[in-house]
Amino acid sequence: MRDTSSGYEEIAARFVAARSRIGEDEVRAWTQSLPAGASVLDLGCGHGVPVTETLLAAGCRVHAVDGAPALVAAFRERFPDVPVACEAADESTFFDRSYDGIVAWGLLFLLEPAAQRRVIANVSRAVTPGGSFLFTAPAQACTWTDVLSRRSSTSLGAEAYRSLLAEHDLVVAEEFDDEGDNHYYVAFRRPR
Repeated sequence: MRDTSSGYEEIAARFVAARSRIGEDEVRAWTQSLPAGASVLDLGCGHGVPVTETLLAAGCRVHAVDGAPALVAAFRERFPDVPVACEAADESTFFDRSYDGIVAWGLLFLLEPAAQRRVIANVSRAVTPGGSFLFTAPAQACTWTDVLSRRSSTSLGAEAYRSLLAEHDLVVAEEFDDEGDNHYYVAFRRPR
């Protein structure tokens, strides 16, 4: 049976205890590019802190997905009014909806390369024309062992991400790093 949590179900309590506020300022700034009351999908939401928390504080209407049942339970306890699904990010039923923005903070590189490609294809289908996709992944193509789950992580690298996004009508408008050395991509969906 496929582990939709990328090993995070086993270490959910450690993840919650270790998750810092890094990324909060970057997500807050990104929300300013979205329309008021934007609908946003948080992929790999974990327990919702700080990303979903920041989206809600900015007035966004949020749907969330995580593959770890323990993290989804913690999310539901913290945000009982936010729709959340416990399912694989690359196969989420929430991709059947439309969103002004989609965020995947600290998620893509935890997935196998084929699943990363499916996520990007699904994002293109679900984000509205002119909508935005914010995600993090190292700029260099590399593979490493995730500190918490002890499983393999893979970054396709900036060049491959840019190319893959372009194939799916998503244009990278900005890339930057934060104080935790997380590399961000902000892409917008071209009108079809």
